[in-house]
Amino acid sequence: MNPLTEQQIQTLVAKDQIRDVIMRYARGVDRLDEELIRSCYHEDSTDDHGHWKGPGQDFASFIVQSLKERSHHTTHSIANVLIEINPNDHNKARSEAFSLAYLRRTDESGNEWLDFFSGRYIDKFESRNDEWRIAERVIVHDWSMSTQLDSDSFPLPMDSFIQGARNHSDIVYDW
Repeated sequence: MNPLTEQQIQTLVAKDQIRDVIMRYARGVDRLDEELIRSCYHEDSTDDHGHWKGPGQDFASFIVQSLKERSHHTTHSIANVLIEINPNDHNKARSEAFSLAYLRRTDESGNEWLDFFSGRYIDKFESRNDEWRIAERVIVHDWSMSTQLDSDSFPLPMDSFIQGARNHSDIVYDW
């Protein structure tokens, strides 16, 4: 087996750094961490989230406020990440990442709901000053649904688990 070329190694490193940006974004959204979300976007980036379109940097404050108002728990799972480095410009890449978003909310009558959004992040990434960030993001909606929950149906007692927090008090920030 031939050793990897320098270009192959650089491509592997770039893909890992891009994948890290996608994962940091999901953590930032679920922990309502504006700074972490902002760190995923270039200063002049754009984001098209369907119901919100504008600068990527501005999306961070919008989504944190929006999620605080309309849900009390969220989980963004990322799957099927395909990253392609531009063969003509190794400082540019595009990616498609499946996003499965679960949002739990309480309606005005006190009923619990689970909203599910299945879509994809279609991103254009650029490496500037040796740092990969999102230059353009478009969210593609594939399908979604909402289900009313029965809070007494889960078979395990939840009070024995460490509970997640939507801020820096969450255990993930505890070093």
